[in-house]
Amino acid sequence: MTATNQDQAEYWGKSASGMKWLTFEEQIAASFAPVVDLLLDRAALEPGQRVLDIGCGLGDVTLAAARAVGPTGHALGVDISTPFLDRARQRSSGMGNVEYALADAQTEPFAPADRDAMISRFGMMFFSDNVAAFANIARALKPGGRMTFAAWGPLAGNPWFYIPHRAATDRLGQMPKVDRNAPGPLAFHDIDRVTGLMAKAGLADIEARASDLNLTPPGGLTGASALCTRLGPAARVLAHFDGSEADEAAIRDAVSAALEPYVEDGRVLMPATINLFQARRARTA
Repeated sequence: MTATNQDQAEYWGKSASGMKWLTFEEQIAASFAPVVDLLLDRAALEPGQRVLDIGCGLGDVTLAAARAVGPTGHALGVDISTPFLDRARQRSSGMGNVEYALADAQTEPFAPADRDAMISRFGMMFFSDNVAAFANIARALKPGGRMTFAAWGPLAGNPWFYIPHRAATDRLGQMPKVDRNAPGPLAFHDIDRVTGLMAKAGLADIEARASDLNLTPPGGLTGASALCTRLGPAARVLAHFDGSEADEAAIRDAVSAALEPYVEDGRVLMPATINLFQARRARTA
């Protein structure tokens, strides 16, 4: 792995923050289920296809893809976190058309022209060299094979990020600023920038659009505010400032108050802007 992607492997495979995705597995899956539906609707997978899922995490999308392509197809989930892959394999027990691999998709020598489609839910924004990653993944596709991936849109359209961040920084202070285009959750917020990188990697038929949907964190207001405080920006601010239990409780209360406008019939429907990208491997490649 490159040095930067090795940092990502350390974060997602060993850090306390990364391991929270295992702790809150069910809540995260429920929250992001609408994103999976959007992704698979656009990918339009067909029975018998061979699919590559990049940044598969705990296997939510890989499993959905395996069901879509059926027993004559195959889904390969790739991630850089061994604990995530261990859990994904447990969840896939008994399914004969699913496989997982520990790999850095930026550099992994995938079997060439082996896959009909590539998909990813929030797994493409962490590479140190996006052009190299796009080109390497494209080599795994058959000529004309299509990649479809979802990424977070601009911060202003995603209260999942800005509400917890505001609550945490109001309580504890600002963290050092980072480049929003650097590897991280919001790195693909700028559609024009990303499509330019895709073109530079030699991809064809590039399309991208922002889609508005509602995330569906479970547990009502209490569950949603707890999840938003324990993951993402609030958790990073708490860790940076070594926040106390009292700090966490205060941030959670602030998040809860800010989420109240999104409660409908006891459910939290949190608006989100998701950038959906598609492209094909050039047929002449």
